Amino acid sequence: MKKFLSAFKQKKTSPTIWIIIALLIIAGLIISLTLVKDRDEKNIIKPGKNISVEEAKEVATNFINTYLMQPGSEAIVKDVVTEYGLYKLSIDVTSDLVESYLTKDGRLFFPQALDIKEIEEYVMNNNSSASQTPSATVTTKNDKPVVELFVMSYCPYSIQIEKGLLSVLETLGDKIDFQLKFCNYAMHGEQELQENLIQYCVQKEAPTKLGAYLNCFLEAGETSACLSEAKINEKAINNCVTKTDKEFKVTANFKNQVDYQGSFPSFNVHKDDNLKYSVGGSPTLIINGENIQSNRDSASLLTTICSAFNEQPAECQAALSSASPSAGFGFGTSSNSANYDCN
Repeated sequence: MKKFLSAFKQKKTSPTIWIIIALLIIAGLIISLTLVKDRDEKNIIKPGKNISVEEAKEVATNFINTYLMQPGSEAIVKDVVTEYGLYKLSIDVTSDLVESYLTKDGRLFFPQALDIKEIEEYVMNNNSSASQTPSATVTTKNDKPVVELFVMSYCPYSIQIEKGLLSVLETLGDKIDFQLKFCNYAMHGEQELQENLIQYCVQKEAPTKLGAYLNCFLEAGETSACLSEAKINEKAINNCVTKTDKEFKVTANFKNQVDYQGSFPSFNVHKDDNLKYSVGGSPTLIINGENIQSNRDSASLLTTICSAFNEQPAECQAALSSASPSAGFGFGTSSNSANYDCN
Protein backbone atom coordinates (compact mmCIF):
# COMPACT_ATOMS: atom_id res chain seq x y z
CA MET A 1 0.00 0.00 0.00
CA LYS A 2 1.55 3.21 -1.21
CA LYS A 3 3.47 4.96 1.57
CA PHE A 4 1.68 2.71 4.04
CA LEU A 5 -1.80 4.22 3.72
CA SER A 6 -0.55 7.81 3.40
CA ALA A 7 -4.06 9.17 3.56
CA PHE A 8 -3.99 8.72 7.34
CA LYS A 9 -1.93 11.83 7.78
CA GLN A 10 -4.96 13.92 6.76
CA LYS A 11 -6.67 14.27 10.11
CA LYS A 12 -9.18 17.07 9.45
CA THR A 13 -10.79 16.34 6.13
CA SER A 14 -14.32 15.61 4.94
CA PRO A 15 -16.30 12.62 6.27
CA THR A 16 -15.42 10.79 3.03
CA ILE A 17 -11.84 10.22 4.23
CA TRP A 18 -13.18 8.49 7.34
CA ILE A 19 -15.03 6.06 5.10
CA ILE A 20 -11.80 5.41 3.19
CA ILE A 21 -9.93 4.96 6.46
CA ALA A 22 -12.52 2.48 7.71
CA LEU A 23 -12.28 0.46 4.49
CA LEU A 24 -8.50 0.40 4.70
CA ILE A 25 -8.64 -0.74 8.31
CA ILE A 26 -10.95 -3.60 7.32
CA ALA A 27 -8.59 -4.47 4.48
CA GLY A 28 -5.68 -4.43 6.90
CA LEU A 29 -7.50 -6.75 9.29
CA ILE A 30 -8.32 -9.19 6.52
CA ILE A 31 -4.72 -9.19 5.30
CA SER A 32 -3.30 -9.63 8.79
CA LEU A 33 -5.66 -12.48 9.67
CA THR A 34 -5.02 -14.26 6.38
CA LEU A 35 -1.26 -13.90 6.46
CA VAL A 36 -0.94 -14.95 10.08
CA LYS A 37 -2.60 -18.23 9.18
CA ASP A 38 -0.11 -18.76 6.35
CA ARG A 39 3.04 -18.18 8.34
CA ASP A 40 5.29 -21.07 9.21
CA GLU A 41 4.34 -22.86 12.40
CA LYS A 42 7.48 -21.64 14.14
CA ASN A 43 6.43 -18.01 13.63
CA ILE A 44 2.85 -18.38 14.82
CA ILE A 45 2.17 -16.78 18.18
CA LYS A 46 -0.42 -18.64 20.16
CA PRO A 47 -3.62 -16.64 20.85
CA GLY A 48 -3.78 -15.21 24.33
CA LYS A 49 -0.02 -15.16 24.88
CA ASN A 50 1.21 -11.59 25.15
CA ILE A 51 4.43 -10.65 23.43
CA SER A 52 6.98 -8.16 24.68
CA VAL A 53 7.49 -4.61 23.41
CA GLU A 54 10.58 -5.70 21.46
CA GLU A 55 8.69 -8.62 19.93
CA ALA A 56 5.82 -6.30 19.00
CA LYS A 57 8.26 -3.98 17.25
CA GLU A 58 9.75 -6.90 15.33
CA VAL A 59 6.36 -8.38 14.36
CA ALA A 60 5.03 -5.01 13.17
CA THR A 61 8.21 -4.13 11.27
CA ASN A 62 8.27 -7.44 9.43
CA PHE A 63 4.55 -7.36 8.61
CA ILE A 64 4.50 -3.76 7.37
CA ASN A 65 7.62 -3.99 5.23
CA THR A 66 6.69 -7.37 3.80
CA TYR A 67 3.06 -6.76 2.95
CA LEU A 68 2.20 -3.05 3.06
CA MET A 69 5.17 -1.15 1.71
CA GLN A 70 6.18 -0.73 -1.93
CA PRO A 71 9.43 -2.37 -3.06
CA GLY A 72 12.33 -0.12 -2.21
CA SER A 73 10.52 1.62 0.63
CA GLU A 74 10.98 0.84 4.31
CA ALA A 75 8.96 1.64 7.41
CA ILE A 76 10.67 1.91 10.79
CA VAL A 77 8.84 1.33 14.07
CA LYS A 78 10.24 4.15 16.20
CA ASP A 79 8.37 3.60 19.44
CA VAL A 80 6.01 1.14 21.12
CA VAL A 81 3.85 2.02 24.14
CA THR A 82 0.73 0.54 25.74
CA GLU A 83 -2.54 2.37 25.15
CA TYR A 84 -6.14 1.17 25.57
CA GLY A 85 -4.93 -2.38 26.14
CA LEU A 86 -3.05 -2.43 22.80
CA TYR A 87 0.46 -1.71 21.63
CA LYS A 88 0.55 1.76 20.08
CA LEU A 89 3.19 1.95 17.37
CA SER A 90 4.83 5.15 16.12
CA ILE A 91 5.95 4.28 12.62
CA ASP A 92 8.22 6.34 10.34
CA VAL A 93 6.90 5.86 6.82
CA THR A 94 9.16 7.73 4.37
CA SER A 95 9.40 10.70 6.76
CA ASP A 96 5.70 10.63 7.71
CA LEU A 97 4.95 9.55 11.27
CA VAL A 98 1.96 7.19 11.43
CA GLU A 99 0.30 5.86 14.59
CA SER A 100 -0.91 2.25 14.34
CA TYR A 101 -1.92 -0.43 16.81
CA LEU A 102 -1.15 -4.09 17.45
CA THR A 103 -2.95 -6.48 19.79
CA LYS A 104 -0.73 -7.65 22.62
CA ASP A 105 -0.64 -11.18 21.28
CA GLY A 106 0.67 -9.90 17.94
CA ARG A 107 -2.25 -11.29 15.96
CA LEU A 108 -4.15 -8.22 14.81
CA PHE A 109 -2.65 -5.12 13.24
CA PHE A 110 -4.68 -1.88 13.02
CA PRO A 111 -3.30 0.67 10.51
CA GLN A 112 -5.18 3.50 12.21
CA ALA A 113 -7.57 3.90 15.13
CA LEU A 114 -10.61 6.11 14.61
CA ASP A 115 -11.18 8.48 17.53
CA ILE A 116 -14.96 8.44 18.02
CA LYS A 117 -14.94 11.67 20.03
CA GLU A 118 -12.84 13.44 17.42
CA ILE A 119 -15.10 12.35 14.56
CA GLU A 120 -18.25 13.34 16.46
CA GLU A 121 -16.79 16.79 17.13
CA TYR A 122 -15.75 17.15 13.51
CA VAL A 123 -19.24 16.31 12.23
CA MET A 124 -20.87 18.69 14.71
CA ASN A 125 -18.51 21.50 13.75
CA ASN A 126 -19.00 20.79 10.06
CA ASN A 127 -22.79 20.88 10.41
CA SER A 128 -22.51 24.08 12.43
CA SER A 129 -20.43 25.69 9.70
CA ALA A 130 -22.94 24.58 7.07
CA SER A 131 -25.79 26.12 9.03
CA GLN A 132 -23.88 29.42 9.13
CA THR A 133 -23.51 29.74 5.36
CA PRO A 134 -24.67 33.10 3.99
CA SER A 135 -28.42 33.39 3.53
CA ALA A 136 -29.80 33.55 0.02
CA THR A 137 -30.35 37.03 -1.39
CA VAL A 138 -33.30 38.13 -3.54
CA THR A 139 -32.19 40.41 -6.37
CA THR A 140 -35.68 41.66 -7.33
CA LYS A 141 -36.74 44.23 -4.72
CA ASN A 142 -40.24 45.29 -3.75
CA ASP A 143 -41.90 47.58 -1.20
CA LYS A 144 -44.03 44.59 -0.16
CA PRO A 145 -42.29 41.34 -1.09
CA VAL A 146 -44.45 38.56 -2.49
CA VAL A 147 -43.56 35.25 -0.85
CA GLU A 148 -45.05 32.15 -2.48
CA LEU A 149 -44.36 28.78 -0.87
CA PHE A 150 -45.29 25.67 -2.87
CA VAL A 151 -45.73 22.59 -0.71
CA MET A 152 -47.26 19.14 -0.36
CA SER A 153 -49.02 19.21 2.99
CA TYR A 154 -47.61 15.85 4.16
CA CYS A 155 -44.11 16.21 2.72
CA PRO A 156 -41.76 16.21 5.76
CA TYR A 157 -39.52 18.82 4.13
CA SER A 158 -42.44 21.14 3.45
CA ILE A 159 -43.43 20.78 7.08
CA GLN A 160 -39.82 21.61 7.98
CA ILE A 161 -39.71 24.92 6.11
CA GLU A 162 -43.21 25.86 7.25
CA LYS A 163 -42.07 25.48 10.87
CA GLY A 164 -39.16 27.80 10.13
CA LEU A 165 -41.48 30.30 8.45
CA LEU A 166 -44.06 30.57 11.23
CA SER A 167 -42.13 33.03 13.38
CA VAL A 168 -41.06 34.95 10.26
CA LEU A 169 -44.70 35.43 9.24
CA GLU A 170 -45.57 36.49 12.76
CA THR A 171 -42.66 38.95 12.80
CA LEU A 172 -43.26 40.56 9.41
CA GLY A 173 -47.06 40.37 9.43
CA ASP A 174 -48.71 42.33 6.62
CA LYS A 175 -45.42 43.85 5.50
CA ILE A 176 -45.15 40.91 3.10
CA ASP A 177 -47.68 39.21 0.86
CA PHE A 178 -47.45 35.56 1.86
CA GLN A 179 -49.23 32.95 -0.25
CA LEU A 180 -49.28 29.26 0.61
CA LYS A 181 -49.63 27.29 -2.61
CA PHE A 182 -49.52 23.62 -3.54
CA CYS A 183 -47.52 21.51 -5.95
CA ASN A 184 -49.59 20.20 -8.85
CA TYR A 185 -49.22 16.59 -7.72
CA ALA A 186 -49.38 14.77 -4.39
CA MET A 187 -46.92 12.11 -3.26
CA HIS A 188 -48.61 11.14 0.01
CA GLY A 189 -51.96 9.73 -1.01
CA GLU A 190 -55.56 10.84 -0.64
CA GLN A 191 -55.01 12.32 2.83
CA GLU A 192 -52.62 14.84 1.28
CA LEU A 193 -55.11 15.80 -1.41
CA GLN A 194 -57.73 16.45 1.27
CA GLU A 195 -55.35 18.36 3.53
CA ASN A 196 -54.21 20.49 0.57
CA LEU A 197 -57.84 21.42 -0.03
CA ILE A 198 -58.38 22.25 3.64
CA GLN A 199 -55.29 24.46 3.89
CA TYR A 200 -56.19 26.18 0.62
CA CYS A 201 -59.64 26.93 2.02
CA VAL A 202 -58.33 28.08 5.40
CA GLN A 203 -56.17 30.62 3.59
CA LYS A 204 -59.11 31.66 1.40
CA GLU A 205 -61.86 31.78 4.03
CA ALA A 206 -59.89 32.70 7.18
CA PRO A 207 -56.52 34.10 6.04
CA THR A 208 -55.69 35.69 9.41
CA LYS A 209 -56.00 32.28 11.08
CA LEU A 210 -53.74 30.34 8.70
CA GLY A 211 -50.73 30.81 10.98
CA ALA A 212 -52.61 29.55 14.02
CA TYR A 213 -53.87 26.53 12.10
CA LEU A 214 -50.43 25.63 10.79
CA ASN A 215 -48.85 26.14 14.21
CA CYS A 216 -51.19 23.40 15.46
CA PHE A 217 -51.19 21.14 12.40
CA LEU A 218 -47.39 21.01 12.09
CA GLU A 219 -47.18 19.54 15.58
CA ALA A 220 -49.04 16.28 14.89
CA GLY A 221 -51.19 16.62 11.77
CA GLU A 222 -54.52 16.70 13.61
CA THR A 223 -56.77 18.55 11.16
CA SER A 224 -60.10 18.61 12.99
CA ALA A 225 -58.58 19.50 16.37
CA CYS A 226 -56.51 22.26 14.78
CA LEU A 227 -59.48 23.83 13.01
CA SER A 228 -61.19 23.94 16.38
CA GLU A 229 -58.15 25.26 18.22
CA ALA A 230 -57.70 28.05 15.66
CA LYS A 231 -61.41 28.92 15.99
CA ILE A 232 -62.05 28.41 12.30
CA ASN A 233 -65.59 27.93 11.02
CA GLU A 234 -65.54 24.29 9.87
CA LYS A 235 -68.79 24.67 7.95
CA ALA A 236 -67.30 27.43 5.81
CA ILE A 237 -64.18 25.36 5.24
CA ASN A 238 -66.19 22.25 4.29
CA ASN A 239 -68.27 24.25 1.81
CA CYS A 240 -65.11 25.68 0.27
CA VAL A 241 -63.50 22.24 0.09
CA THR A 242 -66.54 20.78 -1.67
CA LYS A 243 -66.66 23.61 -4.19
CA THR A 244 -62.89 23.56 -4.89
CA ASP A 245 -62.80 19.77 -5.12
CA LYS A 246 -65.56 19.83 -7.71
CA GLU A 247 -64.02 22.69 -9.69
CA PHE A 248 -60.60 21.04 -10.02
CA LYS A 249 -61.82 17.41 -9.97
CA VAL A 250 -59.34 16.54 -7.26
CA THR A 251 -61.12 13.52 -5.75
CA ALA A 252 -62.69 12.42 -9.04
CA ASN A 253 -59.34 12.35 -10.83
CA PHE A 254 -57.79 10.48 -7.92
CA LYS A 255 -60.46 7.78 -7.85
CA ASN A 256 -60.58 7.44 -11.65
CA GLN A 257 -56.80 7.63 -11.95
CA VAL A 258 -57.08 10.46 -14.45
CA ASP A 259 -54.46 13.17 -15.04
CA TYR A 260 -51.80 11.42 -12.94
CA GLN A 261 -48.19 12.55 -13.06
CA GLY A 262 -46.45 9.23 -13.24
CA SER A 263 -47.77 7.31 -10.25
CA PHE A 264 -48.93 10.42 -8.38
CA PRO A 265 -52.39 12.03 -8.51
CA SER A 266 -52.66 15.61 -9.70
CA PHE A 267 -53.63 18.63 -7.62
CA ASN A 268 -54.34 21.38 -10.10
CA VAL A 269 -55.51 24.24 -7.87
CA HIS A 270 -52.25 26.11 -8.54
CA LYS A 271 -51.33 24.35 -11.77
CA ASP A 272 -50.71 27.56 -13.74
CA ASP A 273 -48.32 28.91 -11.09
CA ASN A 274 -46.50 25.58 -10.98
CA LEU A 275 -45.90 25.85 -14.72
CA LYS A 276 -44.98 29.54 -14.49
CA TYR A 277 -42.22 28.92 -11.96
CA SER A 278 -41.26 25.41 -13.13
CA VAL A 279 -41.98 24.04 -9.67
CA GLY A 280 -40.22 20.70 -9.48
CA GLY A 281 -40.65 19.61 -5.89
CA SER A 282 -41.85 20.38 -2.40
CA PRO A 283 -40.97 22.79 -0.93
CA THR A 284 -40.31 25.46 -3.56
CA LEU A 285 -39.85 29.03 -2.34
CA ILE A 286 -40.59 31.90 -4.72
CA ILE A 287 -39.86 35.46 -3.62
CA ASN A 288 -40.70 38.36 -5.94
CA GLY A 289 -40.85 35.86 -8.78
CA GLU A 290 -37.42 34.33 -8.05
CA ASN A 291 -36.86 30.69 -7.13
CA ILE A 292 -34.89 30.96 -3.88
CA GLN A 293 -32.84 28.30 -2.10
CA SER A 294 -32.69 29.27 1.55
CA ASN A 295 -31.76 27.51 4.77
CA ARG A 296 -34.94 26.59 6.63
CA ASP A 297 -34.27 28.02 10.08
CA SER A 298 -36.22 31.12 11.03
CA ALA A 299 -33.20 33.43 11.13
CA SER A 300 -32.09 32.50 7.63
CA LEU A 301 -35.60 32.78 6.21
CA LEU A 302 -36.06 36.22 7.79
CA THR A 303 -32.77 37.43 6.31
CA THR A 304 -33.64 36.01 2.89
CA ILE A 305 -37.13 37.50 2.77
CA CYS A 306 -35.94 40.84 4.11
CA SER A 307 -33.40 41.04 1.29
CA ALA A 308 -36.41 41.41 -1.05
CA PHE A 309 -37.48 44.79 0.43
CA ASN A 310 -36.59 48.07 -1.23
CA GLU A 311 -36.15 49.39 2.30
CA GLN A 312 -36.07 46.88 5.14
CA PRO A 313 -38.46 47.55 8.03
CA ALA A 314 -37.33 47.44 11.64
CA GLU A 315 -38.84 43.97 12.01
CA CYS A 316 -36.00 42.62 9.86
CA GLN A 317 -33.67 43.15 12.82
CA ALA A 318 -35.59 40.66 14.97
CA ALA A 319 -33.48 37.91 16.53
CA LEU A 320 -35.07 34.63 15.47
CA SER A 321 -33.89 31.06 16.02
CA SER A 322 -31.04 29.80 13.87
CA ALA A 323 -31.75 26.17 14.80
CA SER A 324 -32.75 24.04 11.82
CA PRO A 325 -36.26 22.59 12.30
CA SER A 326 -36.52 18.83 12.12
CA ALA A 327 -38.22 17.32 9.07
CA GLY A 328 -41.76 16.07 9.61
CA PHE A 329 -44.29 16.69 12.36
CA GLY A 330 -43.19 18.03 15.73
CA PHE A 331 -41.23 21.13 16.70
CA GLY A 332 -37.87 19.53 17.35
CA THR A 333 -34.61 20.71 15.82
CA SER A 334 -31.95 18.92 13.80
CA SER A 335 -28.17 19.17 13.57
CA ASN A 336 -28.51 18.38 9.86
CA SER A 337 -29.01 21.62 7.96
CA ALA A 338 -29.11 19.97 4.52
CA ASN A 339 -32.17 20.89 2.45
CA TYR A 340 -34.08 17.97 0.95
CA ASP A 341 -37.38 17.94 -0.88
CA CYS A 342 -40.17 15.67 -2.12
CA ASN A 343 -40.09 15.35 -5.89
